[in-house]
Amino acid sequence: MKSDSVVIIPTYNEKENIAAIIAAVLELGEHQFDVLVIDDNSPDGTAAIVDDLATQTPGRIHLLRRSGKLGLGTAYIAGFKWALEKGYDYVIEMDADFSHPPRKLIDLQRACASEGADVAVGSRYLTGVNVVNWPMGRVLMSYYASAYVRIVTGMSVRDTTAGFVCYRRQVLEAIDLDAIEFKGYAFQIEMKFTAHRMGFTIKEVPIVFVNRELGTSKMSGGIFGEALFGVIKLRLSSWFNPKKYRRRSTKE
Repeated sequence: MKSDSVVIIPTYNEKENIAAIIAAVLELGEHQFDVLVIDDNSPDGTAAIVDDLATQTPGRIHLLRRSGKLGLGTAYIAGFKWALEKGYDYVIEMDADFSHPPRKLIDLQRACASEGADVAVGSRYLTGVNVVNWPMGRVLMSYYASAYVRIVTGMSVRDTTAGFVCYRRQVLEAIDLDAIEFKGYAFQIEMKFTAHRMGFTIKEVPIVFVNRELGTSKMSGGIFGEALFGVIKLRLSSWFNPKKYRRRSTKE
């Protein structure tokens, strides 16, 4: 039986983590989640592992293969379109490296399904700073980046750069996904800002973020630069191009 919820996991060279993270999602007892892995042609064989798992659990695990590293944002946009086409009601972003606690998927889905949220954000900063095993410099950069985004955009979201997010399908249907501009770190900000400007309700769910133990981080300095200047561009766009933030009809 197909779930009403799908977890999208973008991957590039995640062979150390992918089988374990998929198992952790599928084993959650309180709610059934399907999994969509979007792999950017990982040379380490990540996609082959997912293919094998999919044959063992038909209908629960899905794979989209892409030609190469095309950016986090484009991976999620492809996943959103796939999820809408397949009829899922709740679509969740999640990393492959266990930095996002799988059990919190239940809280994120519940926030959208029964607690009035249109978007639920797994927040590192709602109840202080809940980050484990990050260098202090990176913690401060992330924390103050979120504060900077709040000031510029006017959003009240504490963790504006979070990548652990649940969307109701109505949100993704209302947003012109092809008009989302950013591909890296700023993609997460742009999606939240767009939902905010459209009047959707965003709720934060506290999580403890744990830095990966296996594999290699995909973060880079250029990603932070995109976010720094991208936020200003988003704010200006909301002033001079308000049509971008009108909800699309689901009949389109």
